[in-house]
Amino acid sequence: MTTTKSSIAPRIGARLLLLDTEDRVLLIHARDPDRVEHHWWELPGGGQDPGETLRETALREVAEETGITGITLGRELWVRESRFVYRERQHHRVDHVYLARASTGHATVPLRPTANEKAGLIERRWWTVAELQDCEDKLLPATLPTLFADILAGRFSGTPLELSDQPGGR
Repeated sequence: MTTTKSSIAPRIGARLLLLDTEDRVLLIHARDPDRVEHHWWELPGGGQDPGETLRETALREVAEETGITGITLGRELWVRESRFVYRERQHHRVDHVYLARASTGHATVPLRPTANEKAGLIERRWWTVAELQDCEDKLLPATLPTLFADILAGRFSGTPLELSDQPGGR
């Protein structure tokens, strides 16, 4: 595949490791519309808009993508840097991930996905630790099952972790 455009500066964003009342995590199943065989599960969230704090970004993005509001936002868990190809463009992202709790697992406001999100969204799903550990699909980050298990077991670092993907991965 030939890439036609490149992004040098990283896009800063925020995501939530969003737990429901049963300690399940919400993931979004997405794909590259230009390469439908390339799909993955990721935490909800996205890019920061001018003037927003990262926490505001995380809450706005989750409401737009899932319709879930009434979220209790916790501490920052990790910062994940990634470089990947999506829609034949090179991307560089730095996502701040926060722990959060939802009082309901259902949409409370209308979804407001972007055209790009509509093209790439497959589904949304709540996962248990065991289901994530058995998942054979691509997870972002790849270490999510271990990170999630450590969070629930109280073994997670008190300081935000720094995660980085290998170039070309997504």
